[in-house]
Amino acid sequence: MRALHALSLLIGLLLCGAAGAAGAAGKERQVITDPALRAREARLLDEAIQALVPSRPGVPDLYVIGFGGDSTEDVFRNEIVHLDSLMTERFGARGRVLTLVNHSDSLIRTPRPLANLENLRTALRGVASRMDDEDVLLLFMTMHGTPQHQLVALMPPAFVDMIDPRELRDALDDAGIRHRVLAISACFSGGFVPALQGPRTLVITAAHRSRPSFGCGPDSDATFFGRAWLIDALNDTTDFVRAFDIASRSIAVREKAEGFRPSKPQIAVGKEIVPVLQAWQAQLQPGPKVAYAFNAPADATDAPAEAASAANPKEKR
Repeated sequence: MRALHALSLLIGLLLCGAAGAAGAAGKERQVITDPALRAREARLLDEAIQALVPSRPGVPDLYVIGFGGDSTEDVFRNEIVHLDSLMTERFGARGRVLTLVNHSDSLIRTPRPLANLENLRTALRGVASRMDDEDVLLLFMTMHGTPQHQLVALMPPAFVDMIDPRELRDALDDAGIRHRVLAISACFSGGFVPALQGPRTLVITAAHRSRPSFGCGPDSDATFFGRAWLIDALNDTTDFVRAFDIASRSIAVREKAEGFRPSKPQIAVGKEIVPVLQAWQAQLQPGPKVAYAFNAPADATDAPAEAASAANPKEKR
């Protein structure tokens, strides 16, 4: 019965949402109003939160929330699915990962809560209820961003959500999560650094506040930042800061080779988060490297799609 109901929801979304993301950045927030979809979201979130493993007393644990924001491009779903596998298999977070993904797969094939601010607030509160003071949250968000420093969470026609830096900071503060690693892969995401940074927070963004980042688009399997930091660097190291250094160099080389203006990824490291992350790393026994399941065929290239994305502002993140 649930599968049949999910199918009817999906058909409705697809029929009504063909125009999709084209004008999302210019729209006001449109919340979920469909009662059946709201009930589904509440149920899936409750199930996901109840399934989270409690923290181990005296042991710093890593909890993870993944947020894939745009249902109209597979690339964001791809990265959150990989985040789930990577954190579970390599980073010791089995049973401590919760994902919110805007994609048709979330309605039928792999049921997940959708990604909007309301669900993120609920997820943060739920994760916080499982955490101890020595634990760390990794929040990884991948989606489009606007020059006005808003993150676009889009599942047409169910909702369009625009998340600004203050709203994201308030959601984290309201949940009471002390130690935070916040990684935002979106255009202009450096605009979130001032609001999010703090002594107990590590903030990483894919771009400077005034620069786009690259690699989205319907034919892309991973964004530039997702490829460099999440897929490659975190398979080489479990140090989030060192992974940023590796990824920044890799992105700079790729952008120069492909003729893109530098995106200038940003980082802000709070003094108090450093020893917390060191304590977590000291007890971590990393698992093996995790292959990315969405790589394009060896003879394919993303360059044409990425070049088109750079030329067309509607394709930028």
